[in-house]
Amino acid sequence: MTDSLQMSAPAVTVQERGALAVTGFSGGGRARRRRPTGSDRRAYVLAHLVLGVGAVIMAFPFLWQIIMSLSTNAQVQSVTPVFWPGELQWDNYAEVFQRLPFLQQFGNSVLITVVRTVAQLVLCTMAGYAFARLRFPGRGVLLAVVLSILMVPSQVYLLSQYQIIQNLGLLNSIGGLVLPGLFSAFGTFLMRTAFLAMPTELEEAARLDGANTFQIFWKIMLPLAAPTMSVLAITTVLWSWNELLWPLVVTSYSSQMPLSAGLATLLSDRTTDYPVAMAASVLAMAPVLIMFIVLQRRVIDGLASSGLK
Repeated sequence: MTDSLQMSAPAVTVQERGALAVTGFSGGGRARRRRPTGSDRRAYVLAHLVLGVGAVIMAFPFLWQIIMSLSTNAQVQSVTPVFWPGELQWDNYAEVFQRLPFLQQFGNSVLITVVRTVAQLVLCTMAGYAFARLRFPGRGVLLAVVLSILMVPSQVYLLSQYQIIQNLGLLNSIGGLVLPGLFSAFGTFLMRTAFLAMPTELEEAARLDGANTFQIFWKIMLPLAAPTMSVLAITTVLWSWNELLWPLVVTSYSSQMPLSAGLATLLSDRTTDYPVAMAASVLAMAPVLIMFIVLQRRVIDGLASSGLK
């Protein structure tokens, strides 16, 4: 009886099932998805229009900087803005290498940024794990001291840092530029938050398997904190590459300056060649921009997973 009913029922082919899935109808004939109406399309277009206008507003300063770097000084300082120069002044970029030891300052910036980033990834990660997972005397007091640094502007302890670097004989040196940025209270707080969010069952299971504290940190906790570590690395690179005040205080020789301080020497209170300064800024900004374009997906995923605003 059952076999006869199955033989009499109309067979549904693969093509018909695909057609039903595309049209959004199930076997009962009811629609699975509501078709977009006119109001939905208008909202879609309005949202993309607002986002497009916002993107243009945010990208306009960068585009204007490039236009200024290819203009003459008279066009930049003209009362009526010149939105496009008649003849592109590519010589402004060549002038940068004549006025600045650009390649040497670029190497200084790369060295300072790499050393600081690696040091903060190591020290802040270990400190964050210790404050989050380990129990030792004075942990609360020491954590309060570290976090209190976040509430104090960096200019407050600028003089004391300068005196320490001076007593160590590290003025006008790469060591004097790198040393204050090897550790970060923000990085410690960020990594502590990441380790606190991890379940304690992972540690308990690892201890039952015979793992010690360092093995738990290195093999279990550290891989899980990789997105937060990428956020720490990104913020450290941007902060170190753009830092201006400390290099100007510690160094007085252009050969020992990073790019951020070297660009400041192009500005004068009397006369300033703005196109050359803009060209130098574009060259200094290019490595960070290229890094962001290449690592765009990882940057966005890391910021989203960490909840950093």
